Amino acid sequence: MTEPPPCDIMHCDNLARMLLPRMRAEMVYRLVNDRGISQSEASKRLGISRAAISQYLSRKRGFSRQEFPDDLDLVIERWVSAVASGEGTITICDVCRSAGFPERR
Repeated sequence: MTEPPPCDIMHCDNLARMLLPRMRAEMVYRLVNDRGISQSEASKRLGISRAAISQYLSRKRGFSRQEFPDDLDLVIERWVSAVASGEGTITICDVCRSAGFPERR
């Protein structure tokens, strides 16, 4: 078995700027619409403002028409489950690996 390449701050930075806002928007949408958690409760659980939740849901924040690859979609679903149940965690490394990072050039 080969070891994964070491973490690289540039990949994490790119991930945080480009991918996480889209993932959070999708996660909030699923949390409220699929799991039936109120917007107020979602804002408390995520530690973000009620206005931010509203912007995610109205697609004013983090929205992209691109679909997520299956691996990332599974991470988002795990994230939704973790927030909904209060159990489990998702790490940046989980997202990175699912997104195909770190890439070697």
